[in-house]
Amino acid sequence: MLLLFDVVQDAIPEHDEWHTHEHLPERLSIPGFIRGTRWVASHGQPRYLVMYEVEQLATLTSNAYLERLNNPSPWTSKMMSYYRGMTRGFCSVVGSFGYGMGHASLLMRLKPATEAGASLRKWLLEYILPKLPSRPGIGSVHLFEGALTPQMTNEQRIRGADAGVDWALLITGYSQDALASLMQADLGNAQLETHGATEVRGAMYRMEYSIIEREVDA
Repeated sequence: MLLLFDVVQDAIPEHDEWHTHEHLPERLSIPGFIRGTRWVASHGQPRYLVMYEVEQLATLTSNAYLERLNNPSPWTSKMMSYYRGMTRGFCSVVGSFGYGMGHASLLMRLKPATEAGASLRKWLLEYILPKLPSRPGIGSVHLFEGALTPQMTNEQRIRGADAGVDWALLITGYSQDALASLMQADLGNAQLETHGATEVRGAMYRMEYSIIEREVDA
């Protein structure tokens, strides 16, 4: 699950405290949640990128997850009112290359042009993405495709309707410069559009906080 959003400026310090000490642990206590990671933009927008890794897509439609979304805590209800421009996607992992997760990341969001999905996917999975983790500064590369439409819940009603995710590329590593080069060349807007991508939007992020399920259960 990918979430991208901004928060009212004055609420950022409280948001980060809430997200670290209440929200992430709460989410990771739900059966099927594996890891939650918060990133903050170093170049581009929106400010926040949050990624939850789950055992299977069905985790995101489970009764346990929906129960939390429809019964937010008082602090969660307060913080949801400060959210702006939420994009939220339930995604399948179509391809992954490399290992681990670096502190720096590049996220490219896009939508395949009509009838270009198969050729764009083949170009990415066979010709571009497999070779990237071998480059200095880069560790892992993932292609996500939106797979489910999230249900409307009480949390979403507080912050307003969420936008969705079509396709997304997440590249992580240990060098911001290496990721910036990708954004300008191999995975730049012009290159992606040439191979059938539309509505291309890119931003770079730095990891701010991450938590795994075993830590919550400990």
